[in-house]
This record gives sequence, structure tokens and C-alpha cells, in this order.
Amino acid sequence: MPETQNIEYKSSWHDDYLKWICGFANAQGGRIYIGKDDNGNIVGIEDYKKLMDEIPNKIKNLMGITAEVNLLQEDNKHFIEIIVSSYSVPISLRGRYYYRSGSVKQELTGNSLNEFLLKKSGQTWDNVIEPRATFADIDEKSVKAYLVMSKEKGRLPDVEGLTTEEIFEKLRLTENGQLKRAAIILFGKDPCKFYPNVFVKIGRFAKDDADLRFQEVEEGNIIVLLRNVLEQLNHKFLIRNIEFEGFFRIEKGEYPVPALREMLLNALLCKHLHNMAYVKPNIMYSLPASVLEAA
Repeated sequence: MPETQNIEYKSSWHDDYLKWICGFANAQGGRIYIGKDDNGNIVGIEDYKKLMDEIPNKIKNLMGITAEVNLLQEDNKHFIEIIVSSYSVPISLRGRYYYRSGSVKQELTGNSLNEFLLKKSGQTWDNVIEPRATFADIDEKSVKAYLVMSKEKGRLPDVEGLTTEEIFEKLRLTENGQLKRAAIILFGKDPCKFYPNVFVKIGRFAKDDADLRFQEVEEGNIIVLLRNVLEQLNHKFLIRNIEFEGFFRIEKGEYPVPALREMLLNALLCKHLHNMAYVKPNIMYSLPASVLEAA
């Protein structure tokens, strides 16, 4: 059996393999076999008695977790099976975090580490307080536009007579009077001031993705982007077919407006950490003659 998401083979033991155990604990759990080659064939180990004492103690002392360590034998050859459970809390090894992805062990750093720690703590990126922001950073026009759209769709909560601060509290965009990241992404005057990757690129391509003819970049909050990108697509990037009914000229868009709106909303929101807006990775959505990129 080849190595998989949950199975790792090692012909001998090295303390560096504690990283693999940490990675399994932070992911879906798994098993490490010591004394098997990369194809799962038993090669055996000689120091199994020593390892049966050392491995459990090192796992416990360095990571604070327990793993089931079994001594197995086949064809007069001994090998060790280490069964690692998945943990709901983040597990570190000497202050570093590892994660099992596919058949690869990865060290988590930077944004990937922040995202991992938030997920393990039950938080999402957008639900974190942005201490640098105040209500002076909120665009009131965008808030009003949102209220109008929500009212038209019949999804507006009861906000009659409430201040912006009270509306945000009702929408769970604040905590103890402080703005959350979602509030900035949704209604900020200049979200790029806080998160540089909040923008949308629109490109017109010819034969293939390498043949870029022209492009535009739109910045702003989600409400502004939704309006401006739709306008850019309709006025500059998409073909408008012309038909005549009698003396009347009728222009029909290349794509229905509801379809474009749905595509754009997916581009802006689908990478969001389960709520309003998530802007870390690039997202590509392709139409036959144009590409929308939300970074």
C-alpha cells in the first residue's frame, strides 16, 4: 500500500519524524510505520525495544499529546505502528506547527498559520476585531446602499431609527464597540488601507490567457466593487448585441445581468472564511472573452 493522507512509512526512526506526528495531530490523524520502506514493505528495525520507550515519551513531553505505539512482527521482522488522533486544538512541536496535506508534511507559517489557529479556535478571519479601524473609516453611502438593497430583497432587519453603530451591532459587525474585519471589507472607505489585497482585476483576453489586450483594476469595499465591476463589464468588456424591432434599437447583453451578478458575488465571496469577505488568495472566474480576478 503506498503512502496516503493518513499513512506514512519510515525505514528507521529519527526524531525529525515527530514533525510528521505533529502534522497528523493537526490534520485528520494518521499512522506512521517505522520499519517499512516507501512501498510499505517490511524491512524491520533492530532497536525496537529502545524505541518503544522513547517514542511515546517524546511525543508526550514535546507535544503534550499521547499516541498509541504498537510493536508488530511479521516474517520474523519487527516494526512499530504509531497511531495519531486528530486534535481539535492546535498542536505544536518546539513552538512550530505542522500539518499533513496529502502525503506531504508542511510547516505552517505566516497567513497559513494565522488561518489555521483561527480555525482551531472556532474563529474566522472576518470575525476578528480590527483595532486600527474606527467608524470614521466607514463609508456611510455604502451602508445606505446596503440598507436599500436589503429592503428591496425583504431581508432587512428592523433598523428603523438606529444609528450606524447600532446597525453594525445588530449585524454582528462589531464587538464591544470595535469594528470587525468584515465591517471594513463590506463598508470601509478604503479597505486597501488595512488589507492591500482587496481589489478586483478585469481583463479582456483574445485567443488565450496569455493574450491580454487590456485590463482595469477596481478597488473599494464589497458594495462599491459589486456596482463598479458590473458597470465595467457591461460598458467596456462584454459585447452588447444589437437587434431591431421595427424602428426600435434593442441592445442585449452578452450575459444576463443576474448571471453576471451571481458570478461576481461568487468571485468576491466564495473565498471568504464562511461569512462576509475573505481576500487572501487570488480567485479566477473566466468567461469566453473576459476574466474576472478578485485578489
